[in-house]
Amino acid sequence: MRDGKTLFTSIYVPRDTSVNHPILMRRTPYSCSPYGANKYSNFWKSYQMEYLKDGYIMVIQDVRGRWMSEGDFVDVRPFNPNKKNHEIDEASDSFDTIEWLLKNISKNNGKVGVFGISYPGFYATMAAASNHPALVAVSPQAPVTNWFIGDDFHHNGALFLMDAFSFYSPLLSGFGIKRAHPTSTGQKKGRLLFNDSYKFYLQTGPLSNFSKYMCDSVDFWKDLYSHPNYDGWWKARDARNATKSLKPAMLWVGGLFDAEDNWGAWNSYKAAEENNPGKTFNKIVMGPWYHGQWSDSDGTHLGNVSFGSNTSKWYQQNIEIRFFNYFLKNKGNVFDIPEATIFISGSNEWKQYSQWPPANKENKILYFQPDGGLDWKHPTAKDGFDEYISDPAKPVPYSPEIHSNRSLSYMVDDQRFAERRTDVLNFKTAILTEDVLVTGTVKAMLHASVSTTDADFVVKLIDVFPDHLSNNDSINYSMTKPINKSMMGGYEMLVHGEIFRGRFRNSFEKPEPFVPDKIEQINFDVADIAHKFQKGHRIMVQIQSSWFPLVDRNPQKYVNIYESGEKDFQKATIKIYHDNKNSSGLVLPILKDQ
Repeated sequence: MRDGKTLFTSIYVPRDTSVNHPILMRRTPYSCSPYGANKYSNFWKSYQMEYLKDGYIMVIQDVRGRWMSEGDFVDVRPFNPNKKNHEIDEASDSFDTIEWLLKNISKNNGKVGVFGISYPGFYATMAAASNHPALVAVSPQAPVTNWFIGDDFHHNGALFLMDAFSFYSPLLSGFGIKRAHPTSTGQKKGRLLFNDSYKFYLQTGPLSNFSKYMCDSVDFWKDLYSHPNYDGWWKARDARNATKSLKPAMLWVGGLFDAEDNWGAWNSYKAAEENNPGKTFNKIVMGPWYHGQWSDSDGTHLGNVSFGSNTSKWYQQNIEIRFFNYFLKNKGNVFDIPEATIFISGSNEWKQYSQWPPANKENKILYFQPDGGLDWKHPTAKDGFDEYISDPAKPVPYSPEIHSNRSLSYMVDDQRFAERRTDVLNFKTAILTEDVLVTGTVKAMLHASVSTTDADFVVKLIDVFPDHLSNNDSINYSMTKPINKSMMGGYEMLVHGEIFRGRFRNSFEKPEPFVPDKIEQINFDVADIAHKFQKGHRIMVQIQSSWFPLVDRNPQKYVNIYESGEKDFQKATIKIYHDNKNSSGLVLPILKDQ
């Protein structure tokens, strides 16, 4: 690199020297192992074998400070658009690597592509920002983008405790532990003290108690605790800062049911669109996938929900491989790949749009009603609310199952277990008489009061299946445990859920306490949705104030949550209003032309 550090890089070169070959690179903090001249990455277990068959030079690199690479590792290292002399960032490391490859790997054709999933997706975004003239195609997939607003470790300021702790804790993965020198030996993975994650996280207590498991050795954990609000430190680590003046063709990829980085795929694409007006190739693909499922061999289902086909293989063959073949090998064409290729869950069909969200969608408000109703009509009652008591000592679980690790399928789990709790509000439409296709950003529009000085708000959009299913219902019957129609009748499929930390209702930079029992507005984006609620189903919305242990518990007292103690936790009465003045609901982008 330009500062003299050396990055360890595995390079797989075709034996065929009769032609020149393109370079396809992935930069990763997760190791380019196996190490050794006679040891090989298992490409043959993946669709990426197609790239080797087609004569690509495949490159995998340990990023700065990880595994066998020299230098210091910095989590989501900020992009520096004005580097001077020997200053570095991940974009400059990408640029310098490409320079080295072009000069030192014989029989390359002078064209380079970069791709990566999750954290490697972040490095793909940074590579695109390098704007090396040989870099012609980049595909950030579920890219880590903003760890405070919507990806991985925070959503709207609320800490996603399970993911953050399992990623950084020496007890589990130990990702953030400093190494003394470059090494090919990884941190040994451990396990929770017992298999019931709900029990473990609840017994561990407030966030201040979790630091003891870090052994004072994980810098990012300390940084996370030191920046409880959306300050300049977090803003500098927003990968969207690197999406200006992009030269390569861009293909953004993500999963509708990605529990880690759903937000990053949607919002990085949008930022690239806004920051590069008129860019000829800046496309997005969103399929019905968990984190990284599009790279697996099986994209037929998630949990109990079937997608009607192998969506992963369809994407690999029809989108990604074509994308790189065209731009790196001048092979085939990509002119029929639309601006947005989106899978519609609920009806199990791929749709193509000339923009995202679609131009002819209409935002309509689905209002909460008395007696648990949900309707397009504005409430007419002069007074009206529903209430529940949120008790941090008995938080609402995010899943009905007992497990030690966070579930992959919770994003489509049956929500009937939550409907039966007294600390969850349920609002449900009548049986739909026509299909409702939702394509775009769903927004929560809450009027609420809190008896204390802080609270969280979880909003879940749910597709309620008919009690008696027909043969046409999109249910998967080929799971390990046999599933029959009687078991799936009435299934309450989570389409998407999101949490909002109430103190940030007016500003992520400057949080504010609630005035007890004062009605206030809490408006926030739930997510971008692509789902068809079919005729005969119902639309349901659940409101709750905990989602545990997926998300840390709010003490419901306006204190620094990272420093709070057991004495700070208190019950709160939450009221959600639905009268003609304070009308709560969801804004749904309804596509007119179905």
